[in-house]
Amino acid sequence: MTTDHCTVLIIGGGPAGLAAALELKRLGIDDICIVEREAEIGGVPRFCHHTGFGLRDLRRVRSGPAYARDYQSRIASAKVKVETATTVTGWAGQRQVCVTSPRGIHTIAAQAILLATGCRERPAAARLVPGNRPAGVFTTGSLQRFVYGMEGQIGRRAVVVGAELVSLSAVLTLQHAHIPVAGLVTEHPAHQIYAPFTPALWYATQWLGCPLAAERQVSRIMGHKRVEAVELTHVQTGQVETVPCDTVVFTGKWIAEHELARLGNVPLDRATSGPQVDTALRTGIPGIFAAGNLLRGAETADYAALEGRHAAHSMATFLAKGDWSQTNIPICVESPIAWVSPNQVSDAQTQPPHGVFRFQVQQVCERAQVCIYQGARLLHRQMFAHLMPNCPYGLRSQWLPSVDRQGEPLTMKLVATTAG
Repeated sequence: MTTDHCTVLIIGGGPAGLAAALELKRLGIDDICIVEREAEIGGVPRFCHHTGFGLRDLRRVRSGPAYARDYQSRIASAKVKVETATTVTGWAGQRQVCVTSPRGIHTIAAQAILLATGCRERPAAARLVPGNRPAGVFTTGSLQRFVYGMEGQIGRRAVVVGAELVSLSAVLTLQHAHIPVAGLVTEHPAHQIYAPFTPALWYATQWLGCPLAAERQVSRIMGHKRVEAVELTHVQTGQVETVPCDTVVFTGKWIAEHELARLGNVPLDRATSGPQVDTALRTGIPGIFAAGNLLRGAETADYAALEGRHAAHSMATFLAKGDWSQTNIPICVESPIAWVSPNQVSDAQTQPPHGVFRFQVQQVCERAQVCIYQGARLLHRQMFAHLMPNCPYGLRSQWLPSVDRQGEPLTMKLVATTAG
């Protein structure tokens, strides 16, 4: 078995991995290899034909395919080595992986590795939705691949399960396929679309006539060979209603694509199922970094790209100095906080991406104080007027110098809050 060598190996050719490669090139690191299991690089945006991509990283707004093509062009111009249709199947040693590609089975050894494998949505079966498993049940990703990649016939009337940002992407994909949407179904009291994207919500609900069915859960999928309807149960009253449809799209409820990290014994965070990382996006294995939606589920493509750039600077520092923190203080979260990223602290000098710790909550919270404690010592308190599930929020990081590097784990909790 042959072994290829490179300075940096990037596993995943989506926005995080591509942006990291370009930033490493800018920092003077030339020997970079990107491996991508798909036939071309660009990631999920290739299948999102609506606009809204690239504002923060490319400073222009464009459609998903145009955004992906821009990165493909930049990678080609930078002469970064790319291996597509290549799957990493396991680890052959420290910072060495086994891959299967069109040229056969071989290994790649690197001085530093970035895991940027992204995330996926939970399908209906994984959500334990009762009923049959007829044709017509999709996730957003499978829907977009079917519509844009295969140009197949989907159905005639759809229900979208979810009311977050990716749910709007599903609605726009269904509009492209000329399929009316009977409703956006969410178990929460309201939608979870944050401010910059509320015009898209208005477009979906008002212009396209897609109603929002709040505080409802899909309690059964009806139909045998093909979906015929879904049964919705009101979470407060228990009232049941049946919505005729032949297509159901499950959105959100992300699962980190962490299989490779797990095979490499990279410590995983219980809250996100992604790798544990510190503010430099270093994992628990020296020389292994992680960035993008692998860390905590889907964020916007431009945010993942900027996170890739952040990881690139940390990798450049590691390659130059060889430093690796051996003292990581975990950040534990208490309900109703769902997760925080990064979820470890190693040193006070390195700021997290964008200077904030991203977090989400599990339920609507009004007038919430988010606090960081180390033992009984309060390090930071930040007020939020309104928190809602499936929306990312930023916790400022000026408290980092106050952390006792030899002390207890950190705890992130909500106090003095009104929950919905």
